[in-house]
Amino acid sequence: MGGALTVCRDCCCGDAQKHPGVDHDAQLEAIRGAAGERHRVRVSECLKVCERSNVVVVHPTPAARRGGARLVHLGDILDDHLVDAVIGWLDDGGPGVAAVPQELSGRVFDPADYAD
Repeated sequence: MGGALTVCRDCCCGDAQKHPGVDHDAQLEAIRGAAGERHRVRVSECLKVCERSNVVVVHPTPAARRGGARLVHLGDILDDHLVDAVIGWLDDGGPGVAAVPQELSGRVFDPADYAD
């Protein structure tokens, strides 16, 4: 198995009030479908970065983590194009192996910036 994703849902990240017109359940299924058996997808009820939304945390592979790679937090992952970019990045090796794709680079954030 490759890398893994943690998808924030069941709080404001999955809230239709924050993003009307986004089918969050269908988006989660699209993420799972795109990841297939290659990458693990976990769901968190809340990642405590509610100033951001539709947060996806990209986990490095175990080998990349041993080499020093760390989690990458992405915000506003709201459409299929971005989901495809996240999965493509994992397919290419993910954090510590492949550079963050250009279409995702502006969505990277440090969760410590949002700590209480």
